[in-house]
Amino acid sequence: MKFSRQTTLRAQATVAGVGVHSGLPVTLTLGPAPVDAGLIFVRTGLEGSDREIQATADQVVATDFATVLGDRTGPLISTAEHVLAALRGMGVDNAIIEVDGPEVPIMDGSAAAFIAAIDQAGIMTQPAQRRFIQVLKPVSVRMGDSFGEFRPYANGFRAEVEIDFTNPVIGQQSYGFDVSPERFRREVGRARTFGLMGDVAKLWSAGYALGASFENTVVFDDERLLNTEGLRYADECARHKVLDVIGDLALAGLPLLGAYRSVRGGHKLNHAVLTALLADRTAWRVVEGEAARRTSRPVVEVGSGIVGGRIAAAYGPDVS
Repeated sequence: MKFSRQTTLRAQATVAGVGVHSGLPVTLTLGPAPVDAGLIFVRTGLEGSDREIQATADQVVATDFATVLGDRTGPLISTAEHVLAALRGMGVDNAIIEVDGPEVPIMDGSAAAFIAAIDQAGIMTQPAQRRFIQVLKPVSVRMGDSFGEFRPYANGFRAEVEIDFTNPVIGQQSYGFDVSPERFRREVGRARTFGLMGDVAKLWSAGYALGASFENTVVFDDERLLNTEGLRYADECARHKVLDVIGDLALAGLPLLGAYRSVRGGHKLNHAVLTALLADRTAWRVVEGEAARRTSRPVVEVGSGIVGGRIAAAYGPDVS
């Protein structure tokens, strides 16, 4: 378990692309944020003033084909999961994410462009201790054939995914690893989103996947992979699902200490299990990293205060 101080970005870095569902051009800028700010989206390009929204579980308004954040006025930021995965996976605690359109750009379908932007901006340590949400007991949710579970885990945060598609080219795959910046970059950061050619017409008619292409999506038919460049990993589909898990669970508001397992899951399941965990005040506690490092027994505060879906001010996010 790594204990350290909070981090943010040293400077701004910008990427530009299209939204995979909207098909609209969009620019995203990552920038520094103060201690305890967490991950904050700022939706620019709106009539009137910019709108700010905290990347927390209670701000999720849809999970059908992507994780969508919004407020009482409606959706503001769609497809938030890949940039959130990059920030959490690379160990960035506090950041401003400015987006001038309704959706985070899909880039190449992975988190690679966001990792590169983080590298360009640089990561700096801040003068405050990290805090973590530590899982104390199993919490699970079953949705039809899908199953998701948090459980205690002594070695940091572990993500495990099992997928099972009737499509014979994808089939059954599984992947799991203990998340660290080095392993995130190497093992899941470049894993791309994927889909089935037979579903494209349905998605288009529903107003989704309008920006999808072979440049940003791994596409299969019933017999083969259609992308001429091939896969980046033999189990790229399972690895991308792990990427999505890391992004969706970043909405906890603090880094997690525990293990998460998803079976035949997706954004909806990830959000449901995270919501169930946070709702059970006996299932988690907040651990301060430096206190845990100084003593063999962590100094903790029982998780009894969530304000608006965020850790209550008394627990002020101290991250690493």
